[in-house]
Amino acid sequence: MWRLRNLLFTLCIALGCVTSAGGVILVTGYVGGKVNVSCTYGHGYESYEKYLCKDVCGDNDVLITTSQQKNPKYSACDDKKARTFTVTVSDLTSEDAGKYWCGVTRTGQDIYTEVKLKLAPDSCCNTVTIIQSYEGYSGDIICSYEPRYQNYLKYICRGKRSSTCLQQALITSDNKQNGRIKFNDDKRSGKFTMTITSLAQSDSGTYLCGVQKNSVLDVFSAVELNVKEWCCVKSKTASGTAGYPLTFQCPYPSQHYDNSKFLCKGDHRNNCTNVTSQSRFTVQDDGFSHFFLVIIAELETADAGTYWCGSDSQWRVENYTKVELSVGKVNNHLHDSKINRAESSIFVWTPLNMGLWFMV
Repeated sequence: MWRLRNLLFTLCIALGCVTSAGGVILVTGYVGGKVNVSCTYGHGYESYEKYLCKDVCGDNDVLITTSQQKNPKYSACDDKKARTFTVTVSDLTSEDAGKYWCGVTRTGQDIYTEVKLKLAPDSCCNTVTIIQSYEGYSGDIICSYEPRYQNYLKYICRGKRSSTCLQQALITSDNKQNGRIKFNDDKRSGKFTMTITSLAQSDSGTYLCGVQKNSVLDVFSAVELNVKEWCCVKSKTASGTAGYPLTFQCPYPSQHYDNSKFLCKGDHRNNCTNVTSQSRFTVQDDGFSHFFLVIIAELETADAGTYWCGSDSQWRVENYTKVELSVGKVNNHLHDSKINRAESSIFVWTPLNMGLWFMV
């Protein structure tokens, strides 16, 4: 008992700290990672040699001492002011698992504390949740956790390495926003969410959801995010002549019969201006055919460009149509001829032949 009171042994790894049971310190680390072993000692032992050894701790089992402060795998540092002896074990492999001892050399029997090291693969996970979205959208990565972890730190990182996930976290429950990324923890449902706005294809990849535990390895789940480009949206062309009316169709899914239909103009749907507020533009729904008509009463050359028509406020690609509209100019000779003939003519417009001229 005297030895244990004078030698307080604390080990920390990248994502967790040590637990002690029955005088034995249990340590869990990641293969390929490292373990920091910090041993505090009592007053009077500042000048004594400290060491870390394995198995039966014979002379051949000593891994590092304070007089041999570094080798390729182990390094040691003795902070005599803080009375802390620290050993770092690097490049952990499965062979490193087992029993260790933290020792202080003294006359007679040395002071020992037993340590057991367990290793886990530095990867996650057997089950991966797949999320699909499109560039320009907002995407949610939703992670579930057990009720007992309500007040634990949560975080999300990119990649598959558990050992460095917290250090490389994109967002944590202590930091609710980071640029395009927002964090929300719904403790009632046991889920935390990372929302990424203005998704790009570069956001595609594997994400790890982590819950930090103070004694053993953190708890992880994996999500695969697949961000698709907008190249695959339905596309069509339309053309008309300045000064004349134009009508084109926009299809929509049958389940969107009661949805609002609208039309906007812009090179990209993220930079798209609603044009149906202009008096020249009319949207007329034909629920039986599952398409709606866009009617432009009198085309202008400035109307040429890219339009997006649809019925889905969430901008899902399969529910939108991209329309490339070209507008030609009126042939002046033909236009003057029609004006001269108009004195003895009547122009008739009907919904079925919108944009056609009839002589009566």
